[in-house]
Amino acid sequence: MTNPFDYVNSVSSSKKDMMRGTENDELAEKDYNPFIVNRALSYHQDCVLYANEMNGLGHLEHLLQYDFLLNSLRPRKRFAKWIKPEQNENLEIVMEYFGYTRVKAERAISVLTKEQIIMIKEKIIKGGNNGESG
Repeated sequence: MTNPFDYVNSVSSSKKDMMRGTENDELAEKDYNPFIVNRALSYHQDCVLYANEMNGLGHLEHLLQYDFLLNSLRPRKRFAKWIKPEQNENLEIVMEYFGYTRVKAERAISVLTKEQIIMIKEKIIKGGNNGESG
């Protein structure tokens, strides 16, 4: 199984065809993940339009999408860190307290005050008594 980022490197810098002339061309085409490749390319200003075009033509065979990117992009070493969602401790607490989904909890946090969030935290604290007797 081929790493999806090998395809990204192939279309953007090495320009080595990874789908033809392999031990199993059919498997190489099956391993191609258009979503990952297009997302990785979308972080680069010179590739975003090509990636968007392939997103719009997602019904095409993987080989055709790969060939388009392989032959359209100029060879260049490209690297970008993927943006990851911010971890919000309060979001998890609101989700647990109200039994909300992530989307509903995000909406709820926008209307809750700091005092209300503190109250919710106090109500769902789990654990021992921190060494106190009583």
